[in-house]
Amino acid sequence: MSDSVNASGTATAGTPGKAARSGGPTGRRNMIGRFVTHVGITGTVAAAFIVLMAAIAILAPWMAPYDPLQVDLAATYQSSSAEHLLGTDNSGRDLLSRLIWGARTSLLGPFIVVTVTAALGTLLALTAAWFGGRVDDLISRLLDLLFAFPSLLLAIIVIALYDRGLLQASLALAVGFTPYTARVLRSVSLRERMLPYIASGEIQGFSGFVICVRQILPNITPQILTGATINFGSAMIELAAISFLGLGVQPPTADWGLMVSSGQASLVKGFPQQSLYAGLMIVITVAAFSVLGERLGGRKAGGRA
Repeated sequence: MSDSVNASGTATAGTPGKAARSGGPTGRRNMIGRFVTHVGITGTVAAAFIVLMAAIAILAPWMAPYDPLQVDLAATYQSSSAEHLLGTDNSGRDLLSRLIWGARTSLLGPFIVVTVTAALGTLLALTAAWFGGRVDDLISRLLDLLFAFPSLLLAIIVIALYDRGLLQASLALAVGFTPYTARVLRSVSLRERMLPYIASGEIQGFSGFVICVRQILPNITPQILTGATINFGSAMIELAAISFLGLGVQPPTADWGLMVSSGQASLVKGFPQQSLYAGLMIVITVAAFSVLGERLGGRKAGGRA
């Protein structure tokens, strides 16, 4: 049926306009409306905060008022002022600038973790669900083996064997997170594997790879996104703990976990600003990811997925 258009060129009622069909302003508003309806006000606020943090991390070079590595020993432990809105640390570095730049490493590490985890977990889950039998048993035993190693312990072992750094810690945590994600996705993929549309694809001669990529994967994508959102918060906490121990991001790089660790000496001297502000940023960001993940999954309690 063709669209009917009035004299002004506007689509008449009863037929969707081009903007809605082509992802124009109307389509985007509808998408945003559905998202808000699904996650609720709390989830929307959490999502907005996450977008804000991502924007701050990307725009850090232009938003930070000072160089985060600039040392000024004449301005150590300054309180909040017009010159330094959040004060300075024990080296005279501007705390606001370090918090802004710290968003980069604090978000990049968890992003690496959830990306690698989602890729490995999805691959293992689809392989186990499609082939079943001995392949499924082998993958299940591998996941059981990985369950025996806490992700934080595995990261510390990898760092001890290789070198300190954000990338090493993130990849090690990703391996530790994989069995949790793979277990959930395997269950969902097995359910999809039994549905009639899969048998229909096989009858039409499509290969297992094509069916998994074109049919099963799109149907389990919501579970992948929900798990990645929840895992992001868990990864941020564990990476902050690794940096706190001095095994992740190394000084003088600006990082929230490292700032909490570096601020310990200042706490004794009565200057808690550095640890306090960095700790608050970690807590609020983790809470935002946890809330959004729970709303996306329609759950009331969080957990690693």
